[in-house]
Amino acid sequence: MKVAYFDCFAGVSGDMILGALVDAGMDIRELESELNKLRISGYKIKAEKTVKKGISGTKFNVDITEQNKERRLKDITQIIDQSGLDDDIKNLSKKVFKELAMVEAKIHHKNIEAIHFHEVGGLDSIIDVVGSFIGIKKLGVETVYSSRIHVGRGFLKCQHGVLPVPAPATLALLRGIPIYSSGIEAELVTPTGACILKVLSKRFGIMPEMEVGQIGYGAGNKELAIPNLLRVYIGETDESEHEKDEVILIETNIDNMNPEILGYVSEKLLKQGAYDVFMTPIFMKKNRPATMLSVLTMPSRLDETLSIIFTETSTLGVRIHRLERKKLSRKIASIKTKFGEIKVKISKIGDQIKSITPEYETCKEIAIIQGIPLRDVYYEANRTAQKALLEGKKNNLRNE
Repeated sequence: MKVAYFDCFAGVSGDMILGALVDAGMDIRELESELNKLRISGYKIKAEKTVKKGISGTKFNVDITEQNKERRLKDITQIIDQSGLDDDIKNLSKKVFKELAMVEAKIHHKNIEAIHFHEVGGLDSIIDVVGSFIGIKKLGVETVYSSRIHVGRGFLKCQHGVLPVPAPATLALLRGIPIYSSGIEAELVTPTGACILKVLSKRFGIMPEMEVGQIGYGAGNKELAIPNLLRVYIGETDESEHEKDEVILIETNIDNMNPEILGYVSEKLLKQGAYDVFMTPIFMKKNRPATMLSVLTMPSRLDETLSIIFTETSTLGVRIHRLERKKLSRKIASIKTKFGEIKVKISKIGDQIKSITPEYETCKEIAIIQGIPLRDVYYEANRTAQKALLEGKKNNLRNE
């Protein structure tokens, strides 16, 4: 499988994505030919080699002749719908602008159709968005991954005045995506760049195992203390066996608090979204019995998790480990049984089903309501799901 991995060590913008794709081998004449299918005028694209802190990259530019024209979502949707682009390019591009409009509408407390795009409504933004999806397709990339995203800090001037960095729209788009800042006083991430990667990327975090074939560097406008470049790796990988992601393991040793409270802490952490919480009996200095609290969570929830641990326990510090996790692909389905509908978790390696596990909470609820043993509900769910899969009864096994 051909994949791309965007390394956002200096942030991301729409023109940096296109610059990186051109640098990695996308033919700009072919890109120009595809963009002509938008049937719009008033712009010209060009790509030039440049150097940032000693590293060569490509700067992608869109020269605009139209005068600050503002567009609404329906205007941009109409341009895309009336174009001769492939349907998948159209759909992905419209998804980006709809996400941008939804974020702006929420921030400004307006109806989505009333939102006027300012900076992201110009021809350059339309070219950046549509061109990025064209580039990914033309390079034959099937799946896209991205690193955690480096955001800047400080303030920026825009149509709405002076805003904090990341800008509110950018930050809203980055919700659920791992981000960090090294303290650079600049806007490193634009709303357009954030939204393109959000729509493109299967996941954010560590790079998948891959045999790299092409490398590209897309240059940004600013001169920074670090190379202002977006790097893309394009290569082959075989992800048919296991899925992979990044998790955070937090550990702390506790020997000076009521152990009853740890049960409450565990429940609170799980409710907050931790993957798992477990406790190990240990002996500390002076042979003092203690408990090691371990929490497995996603990178984006690190701060919330630490807040609970420091607020609810007596610990003065924690150990944090960033780990790679390999896992079976999983999905939740609903199976019709003689006891009613029961949710089951189906785990697979590639296309091969390895296990079907009834969901505990669903089974417990049925057992209590109907006054039957929990083990009977488990058995019935397993038996019915296996039978449905063997017989191919799609109507009896419904995806959630």
